[in-house]
Amino acid sequence: MTQAKILLTGATGSVGSQLVKRLAALHVPFKALVRPGNKSDFLKSIPQATIITGDLADPSGLDQALQGIEKVFLLTDSSAQAEELQLNLVNAAHRAGVLHIVKLSQFAAEADSPVRFLRYHAHVENRIKNLGMAYTFLRPNLFMQGLIALKDYIKHEAKFYAAVGNAAISLVDVRDIAVVAAVVLTEPGHENKTYNITGGESLTHYEMAAIFSAELGRNISFIDVSSQQMEGALRAAGFPEWQLMGLIEDYAHYARGEAAAVYDTVKAVTGSQPVSFRQFVHDHQALFS
Repeated sequence: MTQAKILLTGATGSVGSQLVKRLAALHVPFKALVRPGNKSDFLKSIPQATIITGDLADPSGLDQALQGIEKVFLLTDSSAQAEELQLNLVNAAHRAGVLHIVKLSQFAAEADSPVRFLRYHAHVENRIKNLGMAYTFLRPNLFMQGLIALKDYIKHEAKFYAAVGNAAISLVDVRDIAVVAAVVLTEPGHENKTYNITGGESLTHYEMAAIFSAELGRNISFIDVSSQQMEGALRAAGFPEWQLMGLIEDYAHYARGEAAAVYDTVKAVTGSQPVSFRQFVHDHQALFS
């Protein structure tokens, strides 16, 4: 097999696992950095994958993992330490002579954003730029798959809740994010670009509820709640403070209508139309029924 020149982080998550499938379908070899103890049986079944054990919290171990790597796909779990962990990898990639970092960022990432998640993504983006490596920043909007977290409400109560009002959001399927990432990692011409990645339509949560109803064959309602109510529910569910407040800030950002714009990035980069919300619900209806 050709020597792998691509290193993936976050390869076992929702976006990363789809990216792995795409690279495997393209017969592109890659290395996947996984934490010690990570259950990587999925990766072990992929002949194109070389699994490397490492921890972004241990920068000293990253230099060896990055030897011979030309492109890095940077994605970490959402955590209180995400910015620090990503910067550890960015700095190690620079030391190792990595040529190009493809970072999964977030729609509307800005260093002065009131949303902590958007600030941290912007800080990492700026560090990559300042180090002079080629970059591609993938900035997806709200994941359609994020609604899977609400499946028990939809399944058992025929309702779901959020503090978002009647604001429209151009949410995107993670499968589309992965296809864009695969193209950027394997084809030239995407260096030093920032791609906003959205679905092909902008929907309110009420419109999402109507699509759920049509696809599931029963009436599903969306209930708008206050930020205080949403905060209380997240706290009762045991969310840690950093994540709880980050989600409240995220949804306030959505409620202000700041995530409604539709971009044609998926079609422009991949040649295919993005997955519709209706298709997403159809493909995952067993989870919601």
